[in-house]
Amino acid sequence: MKEIRLGFVPTHRFPFDEPWAVEMRRRCLNVMEKLPGVSLVVPGEDLFQNGLVRDDASARATIELFNEKQVQGVIIGTMTFGDEIAAISVAEALGVPVFVFGTKEGPFTADGKRHSDSFCGTLSVTSGLYRHQIPFTFGGIVFPEEAEFIHSLEIFAGACSAVSAFIGTHVGMVGLRPERFETCNTNEVALINAFGQRIVPLNLSDLFARAATYPEKSPQVQAIVQEIQAEANCSACQPKSLVRSAQLELALTKFAQDKQLSAMGISCWNDVQEQFGICACTAMSRLTQAGIMAACEVDVVGALTMLVQYQAAREVTVPHFIDWTIQHQELENVFLAWHCGNASPCLAADPAQVAEREQAIMSTVVGADKAEMAMEMQLKPGIVTLNRLVEYDGEFKMFIANGRVLPSKDKLRGSWSWVEVPDLKNLYRTLVEEGFTHHASMIHGDISDIVEDFCHFTGIEVVRV
Repeated sequence: MKEIRLGFVPTHRFPFDEPWAVEMRRRCLNVMEKLPGVSLVVPGEDLFQNGLVRDDASARATIELFNEKQVQGVIIGTMTFGDEIAAISVAEALGVPVFVFGTKEGPFTADGKRHSDSFCGTLSVTSGLYRHQIPFTFGGIVFPEEAEFIHSLEIFAGACSAVSAFIGTHVGMVGLRPERFETCNTNEVALINAFGQRIVPLNLSDLFARAATYPEKSPQVQAIVQEIQAEANCSACQPKSLVRSAQLELALTKFAQDKQLSAMGISCWNDVQEQFGICACTAMSRLTQAGIMAACEVDVVGALTMLVQYQAAREVTVPHFIDWTIQHQELENVFLAWHCGNASPCLAADPAQVAEREQAIMSTVVGADKAEMAMEMQLKPGIVTLNRLVEYDGEFKMFIANGRVLPSKDKLRGSWSWVEVPDLKNLYRTLVEEGFTHHASMIHGDISDIVEDFCHFTGIEVVRV
């Protein structure tokens, strides 16, 4: 699991019960330090009194600490009433996602006084964040040991992972989109203005020239060939096709490393078949499995959707870039999530059945001998999340839905799965009426709440089915 650094701001306000605040801080730390994949940064008692943020001086010290540790999200908790100015100052200075919660009140004192008033003080903090136009999510008024609170922190950590990877990222644009696929266009200016992202182009002739620099017998090429042979039955492909796929993968990996790319949209038909003699499917499959998200048909925004899913899942699993192809001929609310041969082998329902084949559609266009190296498999069953980011007129929105991959005895071509959703007609109508494209990204697990939080922090409209 990818580690994420979160900064904790335990706020306190004089003259509320300081021993109570100290105890709440201790209990919060006891829970937060056990969160999987979270590196917690918190001001210590050596930095200022009891490690409680209460004034401008403690806020400045906390900002300096969080900047030094490069925290990727800030958790503000009111241990008592909380100091709104100090809390807001930290949030404003860091410019990262913010999570706010308040602590529940304990029993009254013997003389009828309250310990914390966090229920009231949290409103001071949140209204201040709202006033300063700082996006935040709210975790409720809780005791830290409550399961709902722990779950909301895990969602926040996933959202921080996605935001930190998404904002300012570099994305590759390899070749030209298919001429008849206007749907795969990319508005670079919108990505720059909204998210500070950089699109890095690479034309196919340069890619093929780079691939040719890796000799067929080189250890690098042969190592990848052996890995492919271990992942799939390659008997239907020519040995030279495996070599070319390895060369293509090496060239794309080097491009990603040199330009610090987190994702790329790749031209996968039909120039790559005509000029390089194979399909790009396997190279794309393995790039995604290695953590470099690779989308078909130069769908750069689709590649960014994959990146959001991969990071929201904290790199525990990888997505599959799909087409919404057909409704099931017999089963209600089931559709075929499919693409030509791009799924990562780690997603296979049966690893023994993964096969390298000629790409079923492209082979009819360029010939079977030029269309080899599609990695074909059925995907493993389980709960999945379906997402798609789109842009119109500089505004972005994200489709969010959940489904379930069903096991099947069908023998289909490509990378595929039958996915059951609660209401396919409503889902499809939403895709149509909201302008979403025929491509989407699908990942195992339910990360819908995480993606929704990600959208909240990035200013992306949510369309959730």
